[in-house]
Amino acid sequence: MVPILIFIVSITVLLIASDKFVDSSEKVGLALGIPSFVVGVTIVAFGTSLPELATSIVSVYSGSSEVVIGNAVGSNITNILLVLGCAAVFGKGIEIKHDVMKSDMPMLYGSAFLLFFALQDFKLSVFECILFLVALVIFLISSLKSGSDDEFTKTKTNARDWLTIVIGAVLIYFSAKYTIESLEKLADMAKIPKHVIAITVVALGTSLPEVVVSLSAAKKGNHGMAVGNVLGSNIFNTYAVMAIPGLLGNLTIPESAMGFSVPFMVAVSVLFGIICLTKTISKWEGYMLIAFYIFFIGSMVNTHVT
Repeated sequence: MVPILIFIVSITVLLIASDKFVDSSEKVGLALGIPSFVVGVTIVAFGTSLPELATSIVSVYSGSSEVVIGNAVGSNITNILLVLGCAAVFGKGIEIKHDVMKSDMPMLYGSAFLLFFALQDFKLSVFECILFLVALVIFLISSLKSGSDDEFTKTKTNARDWLTIVIGAVLIYFSAKYTIESLEKLADMAKIPKHVIAITVVALGTSLPEVVVSLSAAKKGNHGMAVGNVLGSNIFNTYAVMAIPGLLGNLTIPESAMGFSVPFMVAVSVLFGIICLTKTISKWEGYMLIAFYIFFIGSMVNTHVT
């Protein structure tokens, strides 16, 4: 009962903190002259990806580095299929005003393909880790420049908004941390293998901030932040969540990851771009994305547990 209670409490805190975080981030971003899409793809995306980075760093020091690839790849798949799918369904469709195909989507494709080819030898070298971090900096600069032409209404901000962002980020991090721990304990009780837990349960747990932030943004009509959050989080996961732990120790890359999970992530990333070509993501496309996510989870469980 203890893990269940911890899960319920942490999820509740996560929902409330994320809702406040979205509101204050948008206000501060717009007050600084930053469009909501850019706020979502940078500030919000990186903030909600802190659990992925934290759990990956801890896994390296605890001798479970195979969790890193499962966490990063699993979170990317979850972000596109579950996060974006739920945002489209519950937000009754998503309208994309920002031209994501101009630079942001190609950047996402680049990160996915770079990870796929870098892991062909089942390891991530120091040179590749540094290259990933350089690519992350390039993405940030590109996002700021590409979003500078977006139309938006500048707002005013105050100290309370800044304080809400800081407190919200801290609460999101710790509530996600305890959510992950409770989920892991529940999974251990069910005797699920560690690498399967990483790419399913842990990936879902670390993606919960993205789920609630994007859902909150979509419900409030802030579609730019919802899409930007998914784009930015995935690129951050691929580059930072893989590279930083990779610099701290050798990463274990299971053969099963390169056989199904990583290629599936690349395919899902391409699907994301195709859906965005019309600059709208309908509710029915959201259902399709969720169906793909159910297929992914079912395939992982069926392959490794049975």
